[in-house]
Amino acid sequence: MLIAWTTVTDSADADRLAGAAIAAGLAACVQIEGPITSVYRWEGRIETAAEFRLTFKTLPAHLAALEKQVLATHPYTVPEWIVVRAELVSEKYLSWAQANSSPLSL
Repeated sequence: MLIAWTTVTDSADADRLAGAAIAAGLAACVQIEGPITSVYRWEGRIETAAEFRLTFKTLPAHLAALEKQVLATHPYTVPEWIVVRAELVSEKYLSWAQANSSPLSL
């Protein structure tokens, strides 16, 4: 299982990205947290922004399609997209994720 993160400025964008990933079968679950505070450098200035963090639980076979979908519809010019491999996933949760995420046929 893989865990992927991105952030957006408002909850409507978070809901839209999460719903699209689930509807397309590209993630078994998406958690939305926030608002959180992000501090970062943008165009030479230190910025502080309230954001919503999305945590996608996905399978390796779905990662490329999920990344393509999220980045194509993301409102940011340079969206955060970080993916890590889960070191340990319970057998029951992994079975549930496999049963509940499969991309729709086009």
